[in-house]
Amino acid sequence: MMSDQANKLRDLMLSKQKGGELKKNIKSEAPRVITISSGKSGVGKSNLAVNLAVQFAKLDMRCVLIDADFKTSKASALMGIEPKYSFLDVINGGKTITDILADGPAGIMFISGGAGFSELSVGTNRQNLHSVEDSNQISLLNEKIAPLDDISDIIIIDTGTGMSNMVVDFVSAGSENLMLITPEAASITDAYAVIKRAKEQNADLPVFGILVNRAESKSGGDEVFAKLERACNKFLGVELNNMGFLPHDANVLRAVKAKQPVSLLYPDSDLSKSIDQLIELLVSLDTKDTSFQVFLSNLIKKFNNN
Repeated sequence: MMSDQANKLRDLMLSKQKGGELKKNIKSEAPRVITISSGKSGVGKSNLAVNLAVQFAKLDMRCVLIDADFKTSKASALMGIEPKYSFLDVINGGKTITDILADGPAGIMFISGGAGFSELSVGTNRQNLHSVEDSNQISLLNEKIAPLDDISDIIIIDTGTGMSNMVVDFVSAGSENLMLITPEAASITDAYAVIKRAKEQNADLPVFGILVNRAESKSGGDEVFAKLERACNKFLGVELNNMGFLPHDANVLRAVKAKQPVSLLYPDSDLSKSIDQLIELLVSLDTKDTSFQVFLSNLIKKFNNN
């Protein structure tokens, strides 16, 4: 049974859909693609990606979570699943995107993608995908991934961490970015560095949504956000959205040990409620339509320009 908060969110989403403001429903031509990143490892990025996907799915949204962190790939471990295939099987094998979908908790669909994206970035396929004009592999790849846009309402991409070319490429290729930071000075500095590099690659960089994890309070989270916002406005001319904060919650560690999302194991926890608030804020934003095909096309162009 849905909680009162979940029912409220679902009603909000339905009202937005009927009013044409959200432009994301089951009959939509394109899903909403959200990239989740962080400048520093260990800030809870994959945990956020998993639980955000679960909370969207609990609202009857068809949600796909893509693990694009080819170094650590924490998302599958946090859900306790071992996918049989990965995005690499689409790139090098005869699989389509629907062939590699794995069932995740709460009905989410999961794609293990890191190794495949890494192959596009630095492997032999990168040369083959150098340009649309001289390669049929781009069109073949588009054919393989096209069904994903038809079967999903929300696509969440868990990117890598740090300032590598690949992470920056993902961030600059996306149409909607959510970056997780913590009150630590190193986290704020590294987040600024990622945004700076992404801005250098994409002058029309979409507005970044900034979420503060492990903040002691809303005012504490606002203070951390303000530090990053001042630097980005002054030196980069980049606009940021304050997406709130996630509190420290002891249930997170318990859920990690149980290999289950905290939003399922402890649906009434402080973190679960905070993610519901995040979804409410995401729903209220005016976002432009996109698709995974468009995102991947932008990503490949970024890879080839490095």
